[in-house]
Amino acid sequence: MKIEGVVFLVFTIFCTVVDVIYWFTSQDPTGTVALALCGGLGLLVGGYLLFTARRIGARPQDLPDAEVADGAGELGHFTPGSYYPFFIAASASLVVLGIIFGVWLALIGGIMTFLFVVCLLFENIWHPPVPED
Repeated sequence: MKIEGVVFLVFTIFCTVVDVIYWFTSQDPTGTVALALCGGLGLLVGGYLLFTARRIGARPQDLPDAEVADGAGELGHFTPGSYYPFFIAASASLVVLGIIFGVWLALIGGIMTFLFVVCLLFENIWHPPVPED
């Protein structure tokens, strides 16, 4: 993950340099803010990847002499299919519709969105996965 983090940090440096040059040549606040946000997002992702790389160590993909078999085995726990993202999107749509039609609908949608996000976050705790033999 270290290589990926460095790539994103190079992207951040590029966006920052282009942002400064763009500001002094065009004086356009919209493009300047857009480039600054791109650089900030690159910094966010690159920093996360470097932090995670330092925490978990080198992966088989990071080693120059790795074989395909080195990456075999369990990669981690991934949640199986869940219906909660659909319900989160539907209730967030209620929030947007509530802004148009009435605050009461936005409040109902906000409460439902919060409820479904909590359900998604605690899904593996409430219903732990069954280990496969």
